[in-house]
Amino acid sequence: MDTTLLDSGQLSARLELEMPQPVTDGQGGIVAGYAIVASLWAMIEPVAMPDREQADRAVFSITHRITIRFRDDVTAGMRFRKGARLFIIRAHSDPDERRRYLVCRCEEDGR
Repeated sequence: MDTTLLDSGQLSARLELEMPQPVTDGQGGIVAGYAIVASLWAMIEPVAMPDREQADRAVFSITHRITIRFRDDVTAGMRFRKGARLFIIRAHSDPDERRRYLVCRCEEDGR
């Protein structure tokens, strides 16, 4: 993706950036939870829909490229939320190394 041609008006999807945060389950244990870090504007692009088989059914992992304004606190394992949709960040990069945009490779959680 050539970010030199990116118009900031293309960042038109409102997302919540969430980070993993353990939560107590009330019985002395811990369950996985998430806390909101920020609300931000993004561009969501579907990239691929590889299918794979799991036991007796097909499982689909829809992958996306999500572009946001640069942040240095984004790490793999965080996720974006858009309503009920969840996008888990698998990797990210600064495409032109100018700290303007951050491109995140995400997998949509289809639970």
